[in-house]
Amino acid sequence: MSTFFSALIAPQGWTFDVPDGHSLLASAQLAGVRLPSSCRNGTCRTCICSLRSGRISYRIAWPGLSPEEKADGLILPCVAYPESDLVIAVPGAVRQPEES
Repeated sequence: MSTFFSALIAPQGWTFDVPDGHSLLASAQLAGVRLPSSCRNGTCRTCICSLRSGRISYRIAWPGLSPEEKADGLILPCVAYPESDLVIAVPGAVRQPEES
């Protein structure tokens, strides 16, 4: 049975599901939401945003954040995997137009 968590993007109020094994960034894109991104491996920091609530984990040893940034709730969605439902603040997120 596949599990998933829900992610809410603030301040826009958009939600999307994050299937087990998918990063936040990949899941947002599948749902038609574009988050700022570039490298997709946790080093460029283009996707950095704030985790307002919930828990995430990383599958890489060094996700490109300082201990202070982690303590302040900053995350990298390109390499972040939810462990609960989430609220993330991503002011630069845009909804992709639906294809007809």
